[in-house]
Amino acid sequence: MTEHTPDATPEPSAHPSPESDDELTPPRRLSRRALFGLAGAGAAGLAVGAGATAAIAAAASSANPTGVSTVYPFAGEHQAGITTPAQDRLHFAAYDLSARADRADLIELLKDWSVAADRMTQGLEVTEGGAIDGSPLAPPSDTGEALGLPASGLTITFGFGPTLFTSEDGTDRFGIADRKPAELEKLPRFSGDNLQAGLTGGDLCIQACADDPQVAVHAIRNLSRIAFGRASIRWSQLGFGRTSSTSTSQVTPRNLFGFKDGTANIKSEETKDVDEQVWVQSGDTADWLAGGSYLVVRKIRMIIETWDRTRLEEQERVIGRSKGEGAPLSGGKEFTEPVFDAVGAADQPLIDTNAHVRLAHPTQLKGTKLLRRGYNFVDGNDDLGRLNAGLFFMSYQRSPQQFIDVQRALATDALNEYIKHVGSAIFAVPPGASSGGWVGETLFA
Repeated sequence: MTEHTPDATPEPSAHPSPESDDELTPPRRLSRRALFGLAGAGAAGLAVGAGATAAIAAAASSANPTGVSTVYPFAGEHQAGITTPAQDRLHFAAYDLSARADRADLIELLKDWSVAADRMTQGLEVTEGGAIDGSPLAPPSDTGEALGLPASGLTITFGFGPTLFTSEDGTDRFGIADRKPAELEKLPRFSGDNLQAGLTGGDLCIQACADDPQVAVHAIRNLSRIAFGRASIRWSQLGFGRTSSTSTSQVTPRNLFGFKDGTANIKSEETKDVDEQVWVQSGDTADWLAGGSYLVVRKIRMIIETWDRTRLEEQERVIGRSKGEGAPLSGGKEFTEPVFDAVGAADQPLIDTNAHVRLAHPTQLKGTKLLRRGYNFVDGNDDLGRLNAGLFFMSYQRSPQQFIDVQRALATDALNEYIKHVGSAIFAVPPGASSGGWVGETLFA
């Protein structure tokens, strides 16, 4: 990446670090452990699995530098990558802590990740001169595939899974079990779930979004190297073509079924909805999480071949919107509010009772809304020659119950015939780092 001055100045966080606790001192540079990890990872390789390695290589080889120099500050009251205008590319990774890692290791890792994320989101290398300076007999501290590329709107967002607080065997490994939010529990099983063990859970997660795929992959690749010996990737996902808009300045994108997706999504400019529906507030069950949110991720396989053989009028009935304009079938334009009691000539509802737009609409859910940041994915094909493709769904909400209510309402969704949920995870996303501080600082205060 290019060395340059950030385009924006980070805003100070509302969560200063306590000065009395030595383990909470703000990081200024990567720890010796992180630098050792970079060298060790370079020499020994990352244990990310053959599939993840192939996916990383494929994404890097398809990079298309766009020249986008937008910089989103890493520090701030909230983490970037939530209400930030949704970028075009995603690399998401869930991590498990090493069985040997202790509380000090976890804190040190979060500090190291914060230092590296702060630099990479500015378009800088992981360490100064990291890809070109140093001994030729040792691996460089930055992998170098983003050298010369701008920041490309990179945001790096961190989350904590339920097993970080209490492991599956009930162990309080890091002394934070009593800090676990009451809502942070494994999601219940939903109708139609066909979850794969290799696509669920995780102690930690990192969401890297950018307008250049190589920049997003570079972020996950280098943060994984830094974690060497302390944490490793459990599963990961590449995404392209956002399937939602998080700003009124963005047009509504389309998913792989060809329909506009996320028309009614919360926008960052809707500050009242964002405060009420997205950010955890002081007085909620975990004060350390105030200013943060809850992230739900769902990998949804689309049965592309079946959908592509379905007549247009049936596709529109299933969704409840026109395929071209994206207007509700009750009439109007894309952003016209649906009229669910409107009927046609045969006295049948214009919007089917099991249409996706009806079941998921806030008016049918007592006002519940989610802030969505979804992405299309294509992971090759299956053994029958069908595309392994679909939607990598991500939603942020003040409480996981919001997602649970929406998902349960979709039990009779006509769309269920054409999709299946194969991956699932939930994470508590802490507030943003203070200037010079680190993500997760409030948890250990």
